[in-house]
Amino acid sequence: MSGRAHPTLIIGLTGGIGSGKSTVADALVTRGAALVDTDQIAHALTAPGGTAIEPIRQAFGDAVIAPDGRMDRAAMRERAFSDPQARKLLEGILHPLIRAGTDAGIAAALQNAAPYVLVAIPLLVEGGGARGRFDRVLVVDCPTEVQVERVMRRSGLARSQVDAIMAAQATREQRLAVADDVVDNGGSPDALPAQVERIDALYRRLSTQR
Repeated sequence: MSGRAHPTLIIGLTGGIGSGKSTVADALVTRGAALVDTDQIAHALTAPGGTAIEPIRQAFGDAVIAPDGRMDRAAMRERAFSDPQARKLLEGILHPLIRAGTDAGIAAALQNAAPYVLVAIPLLVEGGGARGRFDRVLVVDCPTEVQVERVMRRSGLARSQVDAIMAAQATREQRLAVADDVVDNGGSPDALPAQVERIDALYRRLSTQR
């Protein structure tokens, strides 16, 4: 869905794993922004009874389905990041469903008259077409080593696993190259509120000028 067909600003929010996208998104939501989170959409699709479960089972077998019926994310991660063809197959199942869910979420946010809408997409840059879908792109940025340390600390993954995940994502430089706006989350958390306030004020102003 393009953000240019209606008066409300649609923002594509992205950043590498461990960059702090959710922290920034939550802070903007507390200021009134609407949020469409594609990670949450993907989790719902792969939860027990989710729309993606049977296609995933048919493509990969029961080995990637947990006993409670949800997708076994650890098993699928190991499979997808060790086999590029498996990753493409999984993306072929999930991406159209996530896109449909995203469009529905944007439509709902517009009906609720949000001042602007954030669409959190971890792989926004990798998917391409950001300029056609969004009015602006907001990148949450931090140094690569900070990403690695955060992900290892919160998830318990080994360095090699984190490196594999990051290798499948755009580089920091590629994300910054498409950014209209950047939040620097590489330092102290105390530096975030002022940046978030600035971004919120900018997006509200731009929405009123459309």
